[in-house]
Amino acid sequence: MAATVSSLEKPRSSSGMLIWKLFFGLFTVMGAGVVWFSTARPILVLPRITLAPGFYLTDQNGETFTSEALRGQIALYNFTYTNCEAPCEQTSQVMAEVQTRLPEVGASVPLKLVTFSIDPARDDPAQLFAFAAKMGADPAVWHLATGGAPQLKSVIGGGFSVYYQEAENGDFKLDPALFLVDGSGVIRAEYRSDTPDIDIIMRDFGLLAAEVENSEGIYRFAYEAAHLFSCYPR
Repeated sequence: MAATVSSLEKPRSSSGMLIWKLFFGLFTVMGAGVVWFSTARPILVLPRITLAPGFYLTDQNGETFTSEALRGQIALYNFTYTNCEAPCEQTSQVMAEVQTRLPEVGASVPLKLVTFSIDPARDDPAQLFAFAAKMGADPAVWHLATGGAPQLKSVIGGGFSVYYQEAENGDFKLDPALFLVDGSGVIRAEYRSDTPDIDIIMRDFGLLAAEVENSEGIYRFAYEAAHLFSCYPR
């Protein structure tokens, strides 16, 4: 009787060992895949930093300009005022250079530039229009806007965490900064300098555009994996 019981249990034991070997093999392969993906980083993505603030402002044409108008588009933001002269750190020249290089990205998704003026008392639509002309701003690409002082403080100071303060002489103390925001309204990159590396900004435009263009089908899972394993450019 003992021999009969032993002969019955032997196949079950072998079957159990086979299942464990298959499970261990699968786990090993998956682990190796994770290590390879996180080190080789075959797909690079920009981090999802935080939601950009919503806004309801007036542009250089005197028309309403809102954050909703930029849904589905990639936008680079900067903050300034038209009387910003040295030692004020003017970032609009950076925007102008980026505008000339946008065709390099070759993206199917619209690429935009957005400038917020922190000086609504002097930078009315007419002044913004003149400044846009001076900077060579393409109105189809580059929007300049401003609004009430409290709203600007909420959007720029609160939403983007950019410090600025008006001085007694009418000038402003402004920390230079630019932000890249995706079509879902999420901040994906920030450049806290008045002289950021333009090549890096263009690279980041390209990375975001590629992510949008590959957001459907099987490639979507690869991009989500890249976010999961923090495959961010150095």
